[in-house]
Amino acid sequence: MSNYKTVFFTLGILQIVLGLFMIFPIIIQFIFDELDSSFISAGIICVIFGMLFFLSNLDHNKKLLLPHAFLLTALSWVSIAIFGSLPFIFSSLELSLTDSFFESMSGITTTGSTIITNLNEAPRAILFWRAILQWLGGIGIIVMAITLMPIMNVGGMQLLKISEVHTGEKILPKSKEIIIRLIIIYLFLTITCAFFYKIFGMGYFDSLTHSMTTIATGGFSNYNESIGFFDSTLIEFTASIFIILGSIPFFTYIRFIHGDKKAFLSDAQIRTFIKITIFSILLLFIYLILKKGSFVEISFRSIFFNVVSILTGTGYVTKDFDQWGNFPLIFFLILMFIGGCAGSTTCGIKIFRVQLLYLFIVNQLKKVIYPRGVFVIKYGKNNIDDKFMASIISFIYLYIIIFFILTSILSLTGLDFITSISGAATSISNVGPGLGEIIGPNGNFSTLSDASKWALSAGMILGRLEIFAILVLFIPSFWRKF
Repeated sequence: MSNYKTVFFTLGILQIVLGLFMIFPIIIQFIFDELDSSFISAGIICVIFGMLFFLSNLDHNKKLLLPHAFLLTALSWVSIAIFGSLPFIFSSLELSLTDSFFESMSGITTTGSTIITNLNEAPRAILFWRAILQWLGGIGIIVMAITLMPIMNVGGMQLLKISEVHTGEKILPKSKEIIIRLIIIYLFLTITCAFFYKIFGMGYFDSLTHSMTTIATGGFSNYNESIGFFDSTLIEFTASIFIILGSIPFFTYIRFIHGDKKAFLSDAQIRTFIKITIFSILLLFIYLILKKGSFVEISFRSIFFNVVSILTGTGYVTKDFDQWGNFPLIFFLILMFIGGCAGSTTCGIKIFRVQLLYLFIVNQLKKVIYPRGVFVIKYGKNNIDDKFMASIISFIYLYIIIFFILTSILSLTGLDFITSISGAATSISNVGPGLGEIIGPNGNFSTLSDASKWALSAGMILGRLEIFAILVLFIPSFWRKF
């Protein structure tokens, strides 16, 4: 059996960092005169547990083997969700253990579903902590997608190793240098987004928190009405632009900075992502024109914003799209599954898997027409072999199976069909709001049973960590191999 001290040593560092980040909500408490012991107590607990893990594993061998990578990936996100829930438990909101964990898991997985019924009156420190969790979750998934997932061969994520990291190694020899540059880019985009939010009408606090959840494509807002609270075209346009910037592969930014001026135009994922966005906006626009019979009642601004928000899994809302009719609801459900680009802060199946599935289907049709023909699937400059394609198809298959299992579990807890199916979709795709009166754009998850919340939390972590990274831990033969 491998030595797992490296895993727990790293977990200790993560808990210490999480505890130190609780200093920022404490500062917010001082600024707005809302000081209590919630974040002080939670921060101390995080640092103490982190130090225990850190000090007891100082003699680790510094080698991260494959089983270590899987275990570290799962434990890091679960532990942050657990310790990240402490401020909610200790706060004046008096949330239960289930509700606190649900809110924390929703934050760190950048899902954006909430159980807080009155965000407008919630303590500012809690609102800021929610933003911090999503911001950390956003940069965390980028770093994990670039460093850990390619070596774990999870659902085709080795494509990042083939097409991106190998290119990056010629520019940036060490992974630490890559991570530092990714963090700098992420921080720059966050600050820039906050700047535009401020000049377009948000206050300092709102601009900072919303910029953090925008770049993370998380969707937590300080208001029950979400971004719609501000009722500003400029703010919605800014949000849409920076959501898109957070939804494209972050390694493309590095390639662009280091001289590849066509990096964004040449990326197949980005091109397809933009095409899907434009197609979705035009389709809904035409549908609503035909349904309402005139341009007067159609808000192109609302269609544009909600398509971008739902497709990327951000979950901000401006209008109650439940009132647009049945077709938009089904179409938004499809967009939830697609998601954004691999190597970004978005969730869902990912654009590159949709592309490869399409190429696979076309290839199979060609084989039917030309049984003796030899057809090779190419993605960019890479040949895609059968083993790689099998990992893509198995991921999508398992994704759909888990979606139906979650839907069944939610229906067993007494939820109606629309709530169950959209709740499962928004959970595994890490979108945020669902459909229907209960968890729709004007609702929240507070009235759901504890069983439903735990099921949805499980869906969030499965979707965020690409399913296989979690499920493989429950296969005994995997561990016996090492």
